[in-house]
Amino acid sequence: MHRTAFIGCYSHGQQWLKLISSHLIFFSAIVLALSYSYFISSNLPTGIYRFISLLPIFYLFTILPLLLSSAFATAVAAFFLTWLANFKLILFAFNHGPLHPQKSLTQFIAIASLPAKIKSDSSKSNNKSPLIVSIQSLVFPLLISFLYKHKQNLNTQIVLIIYCFLVFLLVDLLVFVSNAVIWTVVGVELDPPSDEPYLATSLQDFWGRRWNLMVTNILRHTVYKPVKLFLTGKDWDWVVAVLATFVVSGLMHELLFYYVTRVSPTWETTSFFVLHGVCVVVELSVKRALAGKLEFPVVVSRLLTVGFVVVTSFWLFFPPLIESGADVKVIEEFKLFVDYVYVKTLCIHLV
Repeated sequence: MHRTAFIGCYSHGQQWLKLISSHLIFFSAIVLALSYSYFISSNLPTGIYRFISLLPIFYLFTILPLLLSSAFATAVAAFFLTWLANFKLILFAFNHGPLHPQKSLTQFIAIASLPAKIKSDSSKSNNKSPLIVSIQSLVFPLLISFLYKHKQNLNTQIVLIIYCFLVFLLVDLLVFVSNAVIWTVVGVELDPPSDEPYLATSLQDFWGRRWNLMVTNILRHTVYKPVKLFLTGKDWDWVVAVLATFVVSGLMHELLFYYVTRVSPTWETTSFFVLHGVCVVVELSVKRALAGKLEFPVVVSRLLTVGFVVVTSFWLFFPPLIESGADVKVIEEFKLFVDYVYVKTLCIHLV
């Protein structure tokens, strides 16, 4: 038994070394690209000249995720680099956003490459307790293992509900880990990844103040504010700005899904965000027209909001991933990771 265990440990150790070596060039490219941005681009005048100097970095961060074979690693890299890092660098080109030449190189790289938002003075304190994070870290692999074993026997609606939970847990855990890394490197307090989105009382509340705050903040500064500023003086400027923000979010999600599935987009994902953008505009218009004369009870508002997000996710958000088989591939990858952690723990005990 011990011999078999040691052979398993050795095999997993070899796989781990191979994984590290294959990703070393990937991480080196990120560090070099951001070092270039820090030392070269930051010394150029802000505006078009700095933006042009960053074009090679935008291109590099767009193609890097395509070099990865893992579906999950590709999705994370595309989210971190192709979307967030590129958008942060666009803000950096025009002297906005979280990236500043005054920061140290290590701080610059950490903030640029990881999805975290530095806490502002006006932000409320909403840090998750270690207990909640521990529970989320335990529930996530349990749900993955459950799906791996029983997915074929489950009702489709049950599977989709579990997918909703997994997306929420995954985003929370990814940004929490990123926050922990940046806190260790930079030593600044960061905003939480989300603010209990399941308690949202409206779509505006869900998308604007509760769900995936890092993305919300980036889109606010790269899309919403510039569009609204461009249309200043128009009564409908906020309508165009809101719709543009959701369209861009939809297109970026469509791109992320393409990176994972490598199949032509069906535009269902973009339609999901366009639909929500239109509904947010309608919701805000009704609120302005009624001026608080009609309000649903909080419980009803929460049920309607979360229910609408979940139902439309079933209809438009998840189908492209399911039809391409990407969901199965990601579940299998997570299961392999969970098994690796188990074997690694066994190896430590044996040693």
